[in-house]
Amino acid sequence: MGGAEDAPRATAANGHGNGATVEEKLDELRRLLGKADGDPLRIVGVGAGAWGSVFCALMQDAYGHLRDKVQVRIWRRPGRAVDRATAEHLFEVINAREDVLRRLIRRCAYLKYVEGRLGDRTLYADEILRDGFCLNMIDTPLCPLKVVTNLQEAVWDADIVINGLPSTETRDVFGEIGRYWKERITAPIILSLAKGIEASLDPLPRIITPTQMISNATGVPLENILYLGGPNIASEIYNKEYANARICGADKWRKPLAKFLRQPHFIVWDNSDLITHEVMGGLKNVYAIGAGMVAALTNESATSKSVYFALCTSEMIYITHLLEEEPEKLAGPLLADTYVTLLKGRNAWYGQKLAKGELTLEMGDSIKGKGTIQGVSAVDAFYELLSQDSLSVMHPEANRSVAPVEMCPILKALYKILIKRELPPDSILQAIRDETMYDPRERIEMAQGHSLYRPSLLGQPRGDAKA
Repeated sequence: MGGAEDAPRATAANGHGNGATVEEKLDELRRLLGKADGDPLRIVGVGAGAWGSVFCALMQDAYGHLRDKVQVRIWRRPGRAVDRATAEHLFEVINAREDVLRRLIRRCAYLKYVEGRLGDRTLYADEILRDGFCLNMIDTPLCPLKVVTNLQEAVWDADIVINGLPSTETRDVFGEIGRYWKERITAPIILSLAKGIEASLDPLPRIITPTQMISNATGVPLENILYLGGPNIASEIYNKEYANARICGADKWRKPLAKFLRQPHFIVWDNSDLITHEVMGGLKNVYAIGAGMVAALTNESATSKSVYFALCTSEMIYITHLLEEEPEKLAGPLLADTYVTLLKGRNAWYGQKLAKGELTLEMGDSIKGKGTIQGVSAVDAFYELLSQDSLSVMHPEANRSVAPVEMCPILKALYKILIKRELPPDSILQAIRDETMYDPRERIEMAQGHSLYRPSLLGQPRGDAKA
């Protein structure tokens, strides 16, 4: 771990202006968890992508100096080699930051980066993470982290587990973790950062979110599993750009955790609606890929991007009416998260690279230096769900029942481009220039004027819907 030079101030405002010190916030959470003196609160990150690494680094920066009371660790798989080009760039980053350079020299860690730059040594992702470098975010040095490459060692006695895995890996990894926890007496708290969904079609079409995957895989009750998301970019949060996020879940833990996580530059609100906020985090990734394509294909035309934004937001609003009985309350968080993703998120970046021909679909959705592009699997899941006849809605002009996906032409186009691979990326322009396209306002009016809510999509019994 970092030395004393890495320790933060002992006090910080917690975001509500009550002036609680860092140590007081930690002591309060320890009391709630029943931690005895001398037994540190064990916070473990699982997965070391950009957001997972930054989250653990934020915890280490805020609380790591209280070593008798808290321990922060992060797990990542061993053996991932850093290629020569990345090692060269990493060396440039190190030498451009005097504080980082001095820290590595003090830790006797600088020489290996010289050797990596010269090609005389192979660096590994877990090795550089210990020095504060995330492979998916080389340009933003973090604080040093305690890295564990053995999953059982990392999680077996954890009090709080941070899921920093992509949604596509969450089920398998937490299935393994569940085997290690069979003998546990008390369930840990799990905070998921994953934005993505899976589709289940049997017996009824429904969405499965990462928190549900975790609960099913580990047996940890859903009241102990929470979701944290918001309109933010990991590197900017670590660089102390002002940001906010929302922690969602059961009353028991969300308010204490919101207080514990809150920092002067990172405000954490809380909400009870766990599943819906998770789903919205996945939905915006779908349309972010298309936004990147449109931006690249039109040479960043502001007019074309605004046309796309109007159309994609109308589709998202339509979909939220299928998922939520009171969708209006989601409009602000969904649009804010969508906006920041279109500006600087990896899904929009991926769409741009596809449209420019700098990436191909054959390369897969796990991209060097970016991690997993979760919007791709989300396109597949939302299309599969919304194409089910059992969810049919009335077509306003044809006067017949159709699957909901028929009301979402951009989603259909993205599915044909990304999943079926029947169309090239530039066909997204045809989708937004279709002369028969509805005015986005009309699609919103259709959503608001019809009873679209399908509680079964989020696993709610049909009787929960209002007449």
